[in-house]
Amino acid sequence: MDTRSTSTVRAMRSGADWLACATPQEQEAFLGSLSEGALLALPYLFEFWALEHQLPPEGDWRTWVILGGRGAGKTRAGAEWVRAEVEGSRPLDIGRSRRVALVGETIEQVREVMVFGESGILACSPPDRRPKWEATRKRLVWPNGAVAQVFSAHEPESLRGPQFDAAWVDELAKWKRAEEAWDMLQFGLRLGAAPRQCVTTTPKNVPVLKTILANPSTVQTHAPTEANRAYLAASFLDEVRSRYAGTRLGRQELDGVLLEDAEGALWSSGRLEASRVEDAGELDRVVVAVDPPVTGNAGSDECGILVVGARVQGDPQDWRAVVLEDASVAAASPTTWAEAAIDALRRHGAERLVAEVNQGGDLVESVIRQVDPLVPYRAVRASRGKVARAEPVAALYEQGRVQHMRGLGDLEDQMCLMTAQGFRGKGSPDRVDALVWALHDLMIEPAARWKRPRMRSL
Repeated sequence: MDTRSTSTVRAMRSGADWLACATPQEQEAFLGSLSEGALLALPYLFEFWALEHQLPPEGDWRTWVILGGRGAGKTRAGAEWVRAEVEGSRPLDIGRSRRVALVGETIEQVREVMVFGESGILACSPPDRRPKWEATRKRLVWPNGAVAQVFSAHEPESLRGPQFDAAWVDELAKWKRAEEAWDMLQFGLRLGAAPRQCVTTTPKNVPVLKTILANPSTVQTHAPTEANRAYLAASFLDEVRSRYAGTRLGRQELDGVLLEDAEGALWSSGRLEASRVEDAGELDRVVVAVDPPVTGNAGSDECGILVVGARVQGDPQDWRAVVLEDASVAAASPTTWAEAAIDALRRHGAERLVAEVNQGGDLVESVIRQVDPLVPYRAVRASRGKVARAEPVAALYEQGRVQHMRGLGDLEDQMCLMTAQGFRGKGSPDRVDALVWALHDLMIEPAARWKRPRMRSL
């Protein structure tokens, strides 16, 4: 496969888009106009069929990272990239790269997924360019002499010595010895004028992946599982949607989003995933908590609006809370966020609206009363820092006393970046602040006032 110009690739992509939208008669006429050779070659012209995230970005880069959900077409993209690197215009012509490293978690996974898999190199290659698998030497050999060697990330030292001008790395984020294997690969990637590597992985919050993505020589493309739905079983999509949609695990495994947990965070992804429930059950109280932005313009922080309910019968140690909805709004005017908060209150039949007034003072209540003069309202004022207020709330999660409904991804992202030293994300943790006020109102402050009845002495 020769290296095509950007204009040629775009023209091919336009042709594929047209063909996909054409009527059956137009499709039949198009295919009938092709010569026998062109018709046989069409299935192997990946640029014609590829999704946007499966094509390498333009520019001068060293590492291309493809982040995607399960089944998003990452393996096919990696296999086709290797083809584009090693193949020339004709079967025996030399391509851009001659020595390729294929690195997976184990030798077996490289062989079964990257080489022999349904979307692997052999399946993607046309008959006259298909490489030969040499099992004893663990390598692929193309008709033009290019060679791809197989390596296991479990054995980083096996990468010491060989040298390459290209590499395909698969599922890096789940490697047990990822940093060691990656470092050894970088030392070996030294042949040719500009060696390159392609990384295909479902994202996980691991240091090596974050380091790679932060490197100026790295480019990335991204796609959720849904992007490749035309090639996936409908039953698979229905199952994973119903089971994981709206969960933090679903955002990672289906949406292909890199979810970060800051070091020393008060909450972790695992704990939040364990708190997931499908049904809130009966609740004794529901409140809407608001953390208003200082200003109401395009550059303002978000207005955190959280709806939380609780079962508060009996001993406070038995009380349980459920986070029902994140109704936060971005860069909103005072009237907009007040309307959103009151809509949430009415939607859930909440007993009270709780709002922090450190920044807005009496203006916060004034804005809310303009929307609904009779809304049950309580103003709260922070006398301690965000972390000090959040720590007792984090303790409730550690005790398994707070649960989450689905669809709280943005809130959970902020929670996993809140540490004992402060918030590690961008801007202000407005959603977390609103959550903290809600749980203080529902559980922490009432529990502090609750006293066990004393038994009279006999």
